[in-house]
Amino acid sequence: MTATVTREYRKFYIGGQWVDPVEPRILEVVNPATERVAGTVALGSAADVDRAVAAARDAFPSWSTTTVKERLEVLRNILEAHQARTGDLAAALIEEMGAPSALANGFQVDLVAGHLTTAIDVLENFAFEEQRGGSLVVKEPIGVCGLITPWNWPMALIAVKVFPALATGCTMVLKPSENAPFTGQIIAEILDAAGVPAGVFNLVQGDGPGVGVPLSAHPDVAMVSFTGSVRAGIEVARNAASTVKRVTQELGGKGPNIVLDDADFADNIGKGVASMMLNSGQTCSAPSRMLVPSARMAEAANIAREAAAQVTVGDPSGEFSIGPVVSGGQFAKIQALIQQGIDEGATLVAGGTGRPDGLPTGYYVKPTVFADVTNDMTIAREEIFGPVLTILGYDSIDHAIDIANDTEYGLAGFVAGADLEQARAVARRIRAGSVAINDGFDFGSPFGGYKKSGNGREWGEFGFHDYLEVKAVLGYAPDTAAS
Repeated sequence: MTATVTREYRKFYIGGQWVDPVEPRILEVVNPATERVAGTVALGSAADVDRAVAAARDAFPSWSTTTVKERLEVLRNILEAHQARTGDLAAALIEEMGAPSALANGFQVDLVAGHLTTAIDVLENFAFEEQRGGSLVVKEPIGVCGLITPWNWPMALIAVKVFPALATGCTMVLKPSENAPFTGQIIAEILDAAGVPAGVFNLVQGDGPGVGVPLSAHPDVAMVSFTGSVRAGIEVARNAASTVKRVTQELGGKGPNIVLDDADFADNIGKGVASMMLNSGQTCSAPSRMLVPSARMAEAANIAREAAAQVTVGDPSGEFSIGPVVSGGQFAKIQALIQQGIDEGATLVAGGTGRPDGLPTGYYVKPTVFADVTNDMTIAREEIFGPVLTILGYDSIDHAIDIANDTEYGLAGFVAGADLEQARAVARRIRAGSVAINDGFDFGSPFGGYKKSGNGREWGEFGFHDYLEVKAVLGYAPDTAAS
């Protein structure tokens, strides 16, 4: 594999300085659209984690006692610095994960600004102290936080951890995914330019064994926030257990999308296909299981086929709906699951195995739709994490809800229909951390999962809570207690 290396990130951000790793090791980052090296990044070790955690620990006494006004000023500086670098972030994202230009320059970048603006709004009115009877309930920053983020929405998933941690007075060490390290490096540059005090934010690049394990197990880390696979999340929890630290996890999903039998049926099928294909299907909260009335399965399949044909695939720098998936390993996994769907008897409506025509290079996957899927099939139970939609039939609303909840996951659910009252009733019965009615979206709503989809909540005010300890000061107002 030969190519001109365009990016070289050989230093970590620790204690307000760009420093060399203790043990120089380099990882080549492959552009999934070209299968060529897009740049290199240093890989950290336990020794680098120790340095970063020490810097965060030293900065904690000062940062944890700053005023809300002081932290607001820093967050607003970050927002300004972010706005100056959106083009750089989008360009890096296109290279590291193959996101189409429109998505990279649009929703991916916009999510960062949205979460940052929301954190500012929440901090302006957040109650860190509350009088309850004769006691004072105080919410204090938990300490040094280890933040481990994935590659699929790399900027947004850094944002929902770093900004609440900063807002609540915590210090932190961030480990971005080694599959998408460029944007994390630029975010560190943004925070440095914004004047975040030395040691408050630290960045160590690396893989799970080299950095993730020592970070989650470190005795001076008070809390770990992890987003990624169930398998890796379990390992993080195991590594953290010996130090009894707080662990929050946002893990996998297999989101049900219940399409109601009404006048908007055809439109909602098309919307469901488009939503599933967004970001090449690499979204943990994607509506990957579409549930339709069994009597309308053939109709739904035809509509979905037409909708999938409108999902164009190609060079991320062009005007295409989706680009490649992130890596060769991910491509191989998706291909195997598509073949398994065929072998298990699902009806292949669109797409299938192999690359799309005219794309011999790059990890491109055909937008794929299966109909006549039953919930015991592998493609209905495993998280495929690619542009693959499964359509299942239901005989009644109760049946639809039973199917929706028959999963080990519980991250997101969806209900689509013209009858808002019915949609609301169905949404209440889906066992998931968030349920969107007719594509509802809200930066201030809590996001997180039931069951194997994780624990804890991010986004908005709810994203602050896991970074805070709750202290009760009893007898704070004895006169009030006596009266």
